[in-house]
Amino acid sequence: MTKQPGDSSATEPEQASPVADGSSPDRADGVTDRLVPDTPALGAGNLLAPGLPVLTLLALGWLAAMLWSTRAAIDSAAAGVTAISLSAFALPGVISAALVAGTAFALFGVDLLAHRGRDRVTLRFVAAVAGGLLIGLAAAVAVNLTYADTATTNVIAGTTAAAAIIGGAIAATRTTPVVGAVVAAALGTLVFVVAFSRARDPLFDLFGAGETQESLFSAARWVSRTESLLAGLVAGLLAFGYLTWARRRAARRGGPAALRWPAYLLAGAGPGLLLLVAEVILRIGGRELLDLAGALSEADAVAQTSLGTSRVDNGIWVLFVGALTALIAFGRSLGPAPRDEDDLAEE
Repeated sequence: MTKQPGDSSATEPEQASPVADGSSPDRADGVTDRLVPDTPALGAGNLLAPGLPVLTLLALGWLAAMLWSTRAAIDSAAAGVTAISLSAFALPGVISAALVAGTAFALFGVDLLAHRGRDRVTLRFVAAVAGGLLIGLAAAVAVNLTYADTATTNVIAGTTAAAAIIGGAIAATRTTPVVGAVVAAALGTLVFVVAFSRARDPLFDLFGAGETQESLFSAARWVSRTESLLAGLVAGLLAFGYLTWARRRAARRGGPAALRWPAYLLAGAGPGLLLLVAEVILRIGGRELLDLAGALSEADAVAQTSLGTSRVDNGIWVLFVGALTALIAFGRSLGPAPRDEDDLAEE
């Protein structure tokens, strides 16, 4: 019915009717905004992790390299005390590699399920744990078949399998791109730490290592702090880069591209968290090996205690520096806040 000029309701705006495609008019000029479903608090629940096949292959390759280098070191050592010491020294690297590999492989599996539209919580958790279990069993079988039959073989195989299974459980979370960023950043951090070992001797001289025990201890402490600081920077930058890639890839494909700052904070802290989880696995599952290595001599006991403290400190440094780096990088990537028309009119 047409409104008459004298009708008091003529000045009332007409109620906007919903559009058939699910969008609603939002402004007087007829421009409409499509309704976007609510996203989780991290803003990453509906995104998929990019590059997972390559990332998974790299993680599995790194695990294979760690297992091979550990076997080579043990086989080249004299039987007995030297093999035990080398096993205790190499086990943290194997556990970290297994944790990352189990997470990557399980994440690849649940990502395939998400692509097929099968992303129920129970199915996702079962598939993720099964993926981690598969990697753990494969690594344990490889250790038992290729390593010399010593008292340390079962410890290495068992802790490696446990780390891979725990990694699979981590991949069951629904923040898929965040877990992918953690895997990429953790893998890059592990590679960096191994590469950094070539710079230890020059840094010892740079930090004043001399003939005295005090100077050696002070230099070792500064070298360790430098390594942890740089590893945290690498972790934070890789996490930020991966999440930026995931966000832009989703935007190009017309999907949800909202990634909020907690996603970057968690991704940057993730490598440090994985290092601390690996240390817990080592101290529980590898307790027998650590005790054997510490019982060899008083110097070995002091060395094992010092190494354990250094690994915990390194994990904490990587956690906080990585989180802070990723958060700062995210803040730097934000543009200026949009200005309202009222603010522009006042100027």
